[in-house]
Amino acid sequence: MKINKKLLQLTLIFIGLFLIVATYFYYPTINKDKLSKSVIQNDKSLTVEKDKDKDKEDNMFEEVEYKGLYDLDKPFIILSEKAFVLSEKPDMVHMTNIKISIEMKDGRTVIITGDKGKYNKNTYDCYVESNVRATDGEMVITSENLDLLATKDIITIYNEVKLISKNGSLIADKVYYDFESKNYKISMYDREKVKIKFIE
Repeated sequence: MKINKKLLQLTLIFIGLFLIVATYFYYPTINKDKLSKSVIQNDKSLTVEKDKDKDKEDNMFEEVEYKGLYDLDKPFIILSEKAFVLSEKPDMVHMTNIKISIEMKDGRTVIITGDKGKYNKNTYDCYVESNVRATDGEMVITSENLDLLATKDIITIYNEVKLISKNGSLIADKVYYDFESKNYKISMYDREKVKIKFIE
């Protein structure tokens, strides 16, 4: 009986010592490993973000100029204060404070400006965004987006479109405009009537 009590007491003491050692020595090292793994993962994600920023910085240009053809026979020039190219899409140039000049056959010059835009060096397609303004000297169009696809003869202008000319003005969601013929097609997203004001 006494032997059993002593054995039980020794077992309890051994368990107590094991718990103390585990609590103060083993458990902190487990948490430390978890913390270091978490820090490594966070460092990796930060490194990826830094690499993207570095990629952007390495490919940053100022006072950029590109030349191309619109509708296959009208030369245009794109100017930008700043531009950058990402390594995963080297053909696409991202620009700020963009200005496009298109020379028309009849001698007019179409000027398109915007806060930012993208230009595809292979296809010559331009996508202008934010505070967009296009004019040919006779008419002014403002919007938030304008797509100038080099192989098409129509410019797509959308989001808060306002067109003002000597004949009147209109407000629409989307306008397809042909600078050559000066014709345009208008559409509204919610099928409401287009707001048009004619001046006689």
